[in-house]
Amino acid sequence: MASLNDRLPFLVGDKAASQLEEYFGIRTVYDLVRYFPRKYSDAMTTRGEGEELDLEEGEHVTFVDEITRAEPRWTTRGSRREYLVITLGHRRPKVTATFFNARYLKKQLTAGTRVMLSGEVGYFKGIMQLTHPAFLVLDSGKGTKSLAAIAAASTASGDELLSEFERDFFPIYPANSKMQTWEIYACVRQVLAVLDPVAETIPNWFVREHDLMSEDEALRAVHLAETSIDRTRAIERLTYDEAIGLQWGLVVRRHSELSDSGPPAPRRDDGLAAAMAAQLPFELTDGQREVLGVISAELTATRPMNRMLQGEVGSGKTIVSVLAMLQMIDAGYQCALLAPTEVLAAQHAQSIRAMLGPLALAGQLGGAEQATRVALLTGSMSAQHKREVRDEVASGAAGIVIGTHALLQDAVEFHRLGMVVVDEQHRFGVEQRDRLRAKAPDGITPHLLVMTATPIPRTVALTVYGDLETSTLRELPRGRQPITSNTIFVRQKPAWLDRAWARIVEEVKAGRQAYVVASRIDEDDTPTSAKKTKKEAKEPGPPPTTVVELFARLQRGPLTGLRLGLMHGRLPSEEKDAVMSAFRAGEIDVLVCTTVIEVGVDVPNATVMVVMDADRFGISQLHQLRGRIGRGEHPSLCLLATNLPEQSKAGQRLKAVAATQDGFALADLDLRERSEGDVLGLHQSGRPITLRFLSLAEHYDIIRTARDLCESVYDHDPLDSGMAVLSAPFIDADRVQFLEKS
Repeated sequence: MASLNDRLPFLVGDKAASQLEEYFGIRTVYDLVRYFPRKYSDAMTTRGEGEELDLEEGEHVTFVDEITRAEPRWTTRGSRREYLVITLGHRRPKVTATFFNARYLKKQLTAGTRVMLSGEVGYFKGIMQLTHPAFLVLDSGKGTKSLAAIAAASTASGDELLSEFERDFFPIYPANSKMQTWEIYACVRQVLAVLDPVAETIPNWFVREHDLMSEDEALRAVHLAETSIDRTRAIERLTYDEAIGLQWGLVVRRHSELSDSGPPAPRRDDGLAAAMAAQLPFELTDGQREVLGVISAELTATRPMNRMLQGEVGSGKTIVSVLAMLQMIDAGYQCALLAPTEVLAAQHAQSIRAMLGPLALAGQLGGAEQATRVALLTGSMSAQHKREVRDEVASGAAGIVIGTHALLQDAVEFHRLGMVVVDEQHRFGVEQRDRLRAKAPDGITPHLLVMTATPIPRTVALTVYGDLETSTLRELPRGRQPITSNTIFVRQKPAWLDRAWARIVEEVKAGRQAYVVASRIDEDDTPTSAKKTKKEAKEPGPPPTTVVELFARLQRGPLTGLRLGLMHGRLPSEEKDAVMSAFRAGEIDVLVCTTVIEVGVDVPNATVMVVMDADRFGISQLHQLRGRIGRGEHPSLCLLATNLPEQSKAGQRLKAVAATQDGFALADLDLRERSEGDVLGLHQSGRPITLRFLSLAEHYDIIRTARDLCESVYDHDPLDSGMAVLSAPFIDADRVQFLEKS
């Protein structure tokens, strides 16, 4: 008998075990029984005479038919080798299969022989070809090792042998040309035949309460189920397994931090936070006051705060974070603000200094008595400038330290770090924010506030960010103007794009400014947008417009006479700063740019945005870009231009974005269109987290239930062995480094 921890060579043979490890990373029985089918055959193995063959190249297919022709041939180039080409039945289009070890096979694969062939589809001059597919001669049961092994386990022969393969839900595994799905299936059957009963991993009361299959039944049925009912119940149980495994890893991480010592910062009525609140030129929204109250209370405690603040673009997250940081400074601590780009870091430094005024001028003429300093550290600074900033940080003179990844370098030392703020959280991983927190004095775990303007669907908040408490700002500050959004289908209505350029000219003449956004810098640039579906990839369209070409075309064409600026990520830092400063100052009318302005850029006078090749951007990215306008006193307009047709999937997606400014509705739409792997990505782990059955778009109730179960079990037994088994794919140190790599 075998256990889950056993290695495979003793069970499936050295060759098969070696292939499983090399091609799929499968090393143990546990790995193999949890290598789930990607789909089920649905009678695919019996494609009969006259059945339509609408198969794409590379698709895996299985035929059962009679060989009508078997023709030995010889290669014409290099050393002559004999190969065998057989024709299967009288199908249209014609189906052939090629075998290279013809000397051995031509005695078995002869005209009139009834066979089963399984392999990947290829085409040549309209003829469907299978190259060296797996095969089984139905009369003798002989053939490729994997199929023959299945046949050998059966007492049937001839067409009756097909019953071993023609079950309604035959499993089809992720496979390749080196090791096909039949071979994997043969290994799975071989292992399950000798596998000891698998111990239950979750509490029996939970299994009964939710009417779930046992762990042992589910792991067998998902591979071998004879009925749709058994398969469905197995998948339901394994869906719970994935949800519970993910949540256990997050619960362990969340509770491990509860014992850490956070830096308490009691609120003061005579400190910087109170002075800042008193000098604000506007009134905080009800939502801002409520969130600030929660954060302020958590900062007074000795337990480190772990909170995510999400809110629509322009909802006022920055001022909330500044008031929170000032509360920490009042208690004698420093705060670090980590931003993903130099443009955003510089924007934060400028806006926070402007917000604080004299309160940010410690030791300078005009500075308030209790003032602090705001320091900026980025990678493109000169070595001398970096040393000066690092000295200011190490001495404690700078209370608020703003920077990019440069803050994570070993050379950066803080005097007394008490709080870390991470802006645009989705750009960073757990390890990066923890590296910054590790710069605090021994025995202190800084409070953590992560912010995102990309609304997070509930299921993603419970999984990707499950170790954080969540606060949400839904209100926009008073006086914010609406943004009208429209989609331009350039090929169908080219005059609309001409009108877009004319609208920019009109806005500039009225004293306002505009953005024009492209997806790529130049011809050497690689796409940075969301992946397209296979269907979208086939849709015709010209190559993407590059920002360099667009800038030149607009200068000499529809925007002639306006002051244009060019902005993209490959420009030197000094040039980027100069362009942004000129745009903010109103010295540039139109900023032609890439997504370098996606987050944090705040120019209230900009009222128009045209996004070229908008189909090449993701939903959340378009929402972020649109948030750069509508920030002032004038109504704004966002135009999404595409060369794809209106009825294409991308066209419908753009119309959905244009139809609403509700970022939370768009986040749910984005989640439904993306795979779980895209959403989870490498964000919390050292490799992509693969969910076979759990859907972040559809299984909120299961994820919520799993979280509650994990909290309950952890309270009774933090070392529960069953939970450890389920969480192994997500937290095992050998495989994923405990959700901490990015």
